[in-house]
Amino acid sequence: MKKTFKSITALSVGTLLLAGVTAGCGNKAAPGNNQGGGAAAGTPVTLKIFQYKVEISEAFNRLKDEYEKSHPGVKLQIETVGGGADYGAALKTKFASNDKPDIFNNGGFREADTWMEHLEDLSDQPWVKDVLPVAKAPMTKEGKLYGMPLGLEGYGFIYNKDLFAKAGITEIPKTLSQLEAAAKKLQAAGITPFSNGYQEWWVLGNHTFNVAMARQPDPDKFIAGLYDGSQKMGGPVFDEWTKLVDMTLKYGQPNPLTTDYNTQVTNFATGKAAMMQQGNWTQVQIDKITPNLNIGVLPMPINEDAEANDKLLVGVPNNWVINKNSALKKEAKDFLNWLVTSDTGKQYITKEFKFIPALSTMNADPKDLGLIAADIMTYSKNNKVLGWYFPKYPDGMPQEVGATMQAYIAGKNTKEQMYAAFQKSWDNLKAKK
Repeated sequence: MKKTFKSITALSVGTLLLAGVTAGCGNKAAPGNNQGGGAAAGTPVTLKIFQYKVEISEAFNRLKDEYEKSHPGVKLQIETVGGGADYGAALKTKFASNDKPDIFNNGGFREADTWMEHLEDLSDQPWVKDVLPVAKAPMTKEGKLYGMPLGLEGYGFIYNKDLFAKAGITEIPKTLSQLEAAAKKLQAAGITPFSNGYQEWWVLGNHTFNVAMARQPDPDKFIAGLYDGSQKMGGPVFDEWTKLVDMTLKYGQPNPLTTDYNTQVTNFATGKAAMMQQGNWTQVQIDKITPNLNIGVLPMPINEDAEANDKLLVGVPNNWVINKNSALKKEAKDFLNWLVTSDTGKQYITKEFKFIPALSTMNADPKDLGLIAADIMTYSKNNKVLGWYFPKYPDGMPQEVGATMQAYIAGKNTKEQMYAAFQKSWDNLKAKK
């Protein structure tokens, strides 16, 4: 059974999101994994977890200690690759070198298709009945569920409310001209409007580019047209979207192409800039740098249609999946079940990781999740959301989009050349199996 974001209305996204918050490459086992009965037979085992969420790595290690105390026969070996590193490439290297993890991350949709030969069917797990329908969609294939969603996330322009007030900005900008007017006021007050982390391909290739896709009249139809050749990159929506990109450059800090994720977030969290394109995953890092920073989330407007612009981009960031060829599938399933059903696991997901829960049985206080998530939840409640479409691209497309956009930002190509490069990448990558 194939589902798409198109089939899930904005109403269902908003309703389901709030329900989750307010309601109660080789087939041999990886070397180093113990064969046979494992923990169930009394033999200590090491469960390998390969994950990409750098912002939760410290908390994840604390969770590791908690789990090992209550499960003395199991050790967790957690490896994190993300931020400025390419998790997908690192994962492929793991499998190619026969150092396969037992649990890893998968974005779903096309990425799930790419990795299907390695994915364990999790449809019979006890937590499956509690997953919100919108969160099941990326990992559901022919009626079977192959992943547990990490949570729900949203992004836009995170902004510093105090700096906005200092610059005399009293209303949230909902059009491109209003956003530019706000940027001019910030500059006049001696404040850099945007902190741009454009060294990172994923900031551009996943999130920025997704705005152009999500604002198409029918995003799924547009993507289908790119696959069958009836649609081409470019057009009025892309032209409007490019103006937004240009605006962030015009009113951003110097050297955006040498500004990485950590520097982008640090510049924002220390008050060196008033806005940055990011999502609720940055809350943990922001809190560490400047606790209780007065922040919120703005939409990313591309034109003068205030109603159409006034939406945040919400989706499932990734999923926990199990290597079906692992010798420790039982232990892996036990860990994932514990993660979303135990009081300790649920506390870490909401209070430590600050994930918006994707299961209806998991309670979360917006105060625990942070101000960014609170705004995302409000937008979702009001059905003001757009989907995430990058998991539906051909494998490798976000990375190529990111590189192409970096060339545009560097002044090495025009917008028309940028669109043509997008099209060439899509055509080349869609042909690969």
